[in-house]
Amino acid sequence: MSEAMYYALLALTEPGHGYAVMQRVRALSGGRLEMGPGTLYGLLARMKKEGLIALTAEGARRKVYALTPAGRRALLGEYRRLKQMVEGGARLEGYQ
Repeated sequence: MSEAMYYALLALTEPGHGYAVMQRVRALSGGRLEMGPGTLYGLLARMKKEGLIALTAEGARRKVYALTPAGRRALLGEYRRLKQMVEGGARLEGYQ
């Protein structure tokens, strides 16, 4: 899973529209990851196609997305994988 997909799924642990997802990604990544509209909407389309997110509401100008159960499982699996990597690399603390 790409970093952008991970953060987008993490942002969608609370349903939201595209602009809200972009803001949450920026906040969750500590400002390190800024996602533009083209990247985000391409990613949302892909995640929807893969069944990771679903459209929950649609207004005149905004579509609201939320994680599906499959999306939650994928996010949790990736979190666990990343956590293992960090724990494995902890041996580098103090390494010169």
